[in-house]
Amino acid sequence: MSTLIELLETQLNVDVDSMDPEVAMCLPFTPHNMTSNQFVVNEQMQVPKNRELFLNAVKEYGDKGWEAVLDRISALLCAENIGNIQGRVLLQTSPFYAYDTQKVVDHARRYAVELEKVGISKDRFCIKIPATGPSMVACRILLEEGIRTLGTILFSVPQAIAASQAGCLYISPYFNEIAAHNDRTLWPDSDDPATKHPMSHRLLQILEIYKRLYRETGKEQPMIKPAAFISVQEVMACGEMEMHHTTIGPRLLAELTALPAVSSTSTKIPGVAKVDMTRPYANARPTPARLAEMSKSDPLSGTTWDGIVASTNIDYLADNGAALDKAIEADPATKQRVYDALEIFKVGELSSRAIIEKAIEDLQLRA
Repeated sequence: MSTLIELLETQLNVDVDSMDPEVAMCLPFTPHNMTSNQFVVNEQMQVPKNRELFLNAVKEYGDKGWEAVLDRISALLCAENIGNIQGRVLLQTSPFYAYDTQKVVDHARRYAVELEKVGISKDRFCIKIPATGPSMVACRILLEEGIRTLGTILFSVPQAIAASQAGCLYISPYFNEIAAHNDRTLWPDSDDPATKHPMSHRLLQILEIYKRLYRETGKEQPMIKPAAFISVQEVMACGEMEMHHTTIGPRLLAELTALPAVSSTSTKIPGVAKVDMTRPYANARPTPARLAEMSKSDPLSGTTWDGIVASTNIDYLADNGAALDKAIEADPATKQRVYDALEIFKVGELSSRAIIEKAIEDLQLRA
C-alpha cells in the first residue's frame, strides 16, 4: 500500500461518486460501485465525448418527453461505466417524487427497464431513494420485485431503521449537510472527524443498532455507505469507524490517490481489515474502543436530546411512512438537511430538463 486510497480499500469498499469512466479507471484497483445523482448525470451528459450518446437518446426517446430521455441517457451513462466497477451502478429517483410512493415506484421501475435494455441486470444495479416515509414504503414494494434500493439523503437513526424495515441493500448517510459544501462556515472542520464531527455520533448509533438487529433477527441489515465528504480526513474516518462502503467524488479520489499511506491522517490509529461484505453483520466486530462512547451522545440534537436512541419497535412504514415523517419533522437538523438536499437535487434535474427540451426542440426544427 503506497497511497491513502489503497489503505482505505483494505478497510472498506471504495465506490466512485462519478459516472466518468476515467475516474474509475484512474484508481489503483477496481472500485466496487458507481453512485450518481441528478447533478452527476447532468454534468456527464454535457461532456463533449458523450454528445453523440446524448443526441441518440434524444432522437430515440424525444417523442416520449424529457423524463424518458433523461432516464435513457442515465442508463446509457451507466452502461459506459459498468465494465470499470466490480459491483452495482446506482441511479437516484426524482427528488420531486420524494413524498409520493407510487411515483417513486414507477420511476424505479422505469430505471430498471432502461438499465436492463442496455444489458445491466438487477444484480448489477441499485436505485437510490430519498429516506422519507412514502419513499421508504416504495423500497419495500420494489424489494418484492427484485429491485434493490439504497436509502439516501439520510441523516438520522429513524431513517436508518426505516431503511432496514424496507429491506434496503444500502443506506447513504451524508457526512455533511448539503449547505456546508457551499458555505464553509457551516462545516464542522476537524483534525479528528471520527470523534469530533457531529455526524460521526449518528453513524455509530446506526451501526450499533444494525448490529443489534442482526443479532436479534438473523436478518442482514443495510450496508452503510457514507457520502457527502468535504475533507480527506472525513473519508478516512469511515475506515476507522468500520463503515462498509464509502462513495467518493473525483476531487477527493484524486487527493487520496496522491497522498502517501499512513495509518490515519490525524490519529495514527492502525487500520482494521474490512469484514466479509457478503455477510457484513454476521462478521461484525465490537465498536473500536476509542469510539465506544460516541453513540451515547448526539451533538446534532443539541441540548434537546434525551439520551434515548430511536426505538426499533416503531413501524416507520405504517400508514405510508407516517411515523418516519413525524420523526424527521421532530428533528430540526434532519428536517432542514432533508429539505435542502431535495431542493438542490431539484435544481439539477430542472437543468437537465431544460437541456433535453432544447435538444428536442432543435431536433423538431431540423425535421
